[in-house]
Amino acid sequence: MDAYDVAVIGGGLSGLTSSIYLARAGLSVVLIEKSSQLGGRAATIKKNGASLNLGLHALYKGGAAEEVLQELGITVEGAYAPAKGGMVWNGKLFELPGSPLSLLKSPLLSPSAKWELTRFVNRLRGIDTNALPTISFREWVEQEIRDSMIRQLIYAVCRTNTFVPYPELLLAAPGVRRLQLVFKGNQVLYIDHGWGQLVDHLQKEAIRTGVTILNRKSISEIAHDQDKVRQLYFADGEKLETSYVIVTAGPSETFKMVKNAERTSLKVWRDRTKPIYAACLDVALRKLPISNPKRYFTFFLDRPIFISTPSVISNASEDGSVIIHACKDIGFGSDHSKNEESQLEEALDFIQPGWRNEQVARQFLPKIKVAHDFDSIDRIDKSYGPSVPEVYGLYVAGDWTGRGEVLVDAVFASAKRAAQEVIREYNSMEGRSDLRS
Repeated sequence: MDAYDVAVIGGGLSGLTSSIYLARAGLSVVLIEKSSQLGGRAATIKKNGASLNLGLHALYKGGAAEEVLQELGITVEGAYAPAKGGMVWNGKLFELPGSPLSLLKSPLLSPSAKWELTRFVNRLRGIDTNALPTISFREWVEQEIRDSMIRQLIYAVCRTNTFVPYPELLLAAPGVRRLQLVFKGNQVLYIDHGWGQLVDHLQKEAIRTGVTILNRKSISEIAHDQDKVRQLYFADGEKLETSYVIVTAGPSETFKMVKNAERTSLKVWRDRTKPIYAACLDVALRKLPISNPKRYFTFFLDRPIFISTPSVISNASEDGSVIIHACKDIGFGSDHSKNEESQLEEALDFIQPGWRNEQVARQFLPKIKVAHDFDSIDRIDKSYGPSVPEVYGLYVAGDWTGRGEVLVDAVFASAKRAAQEVIREYNSMEGRSDLRS
């Protein structure tokens, strides 16, 4: 096979993003994906004509993902959802206090709690998260908030937007950053026709910039000699010559690919990371049994369950179906998939009674990996990549290699960091000082 300057392994959002930066800098790039379809967890599946994402996704305005997409000139159609939703507590549905007026009307909160929440939200805007102490999110909340019901609300908002149901393990800074985005309002973009639209735009840009894309190609080994990347060996026996490799897979999968990985930092990274999971029930309906144009999502305060209805504000499915995502954060995992599915069905029964009669399509994902790691209190001053120090030319990117970013923001930010390091090293080796973009 032909030789390339850089091989990017993994055709998800991170791999596509890295490849575009690299190709724009003038490097020859090959993108290698083991499946027949690009996108990874961002792919959109068609069932009975309806467009279903693989679980719940959120693209935040003002986050690293939006910044990278703007830099690359990638635009997607959709709509930003106002901060209007519902809260479920002790079997009763309340309006989420997304505005001063709704806050004053909320029967869930006492007068003193309403005043405390108002002050908290105003104070939240001015917090410098980089200056926060290295404490857990729970410890920070207990220091900042006295009312127990407000604490429940803040925990629910944070776990929904990080997928981490362990406030005692999550670092305060990333949790607070997520709260800041949420309480700004109009910050979550519901993408029309599913996240496959975003994948399609990135793929077209990668092809336009000259990236070679290989589908259905599995890597059996990343070979290196004298601590330098030399070749990639494929499962079908073919090989590829390259000087630089960016792997966008998870730490365990990356470890398996690299020759003598046990002698590198990849072993420590693999052993230290803590993957988090969610159970997701995604349904497509002919119509909503109960239409409420003011409710785009619903938190369950006493359970780690969240329901999103993107079709209320966006064209979530090309066929016009109404899409609902029901998600339960299961943290490090659960072996009770039937129980998880029943709980999500019951949550939908509560929010949209009669939904089963309108069902067009459904998919249940009992244990989808949301992220390969998160910013936990035992990860203080510990980071992964982009470079693997023991192997020159080997880099990693993905949600587990963030620098305080969360989920898809970490995916895009890490992809850019890895690509920039390769470009700097490439130009240095070539004796070039200009970084083309």
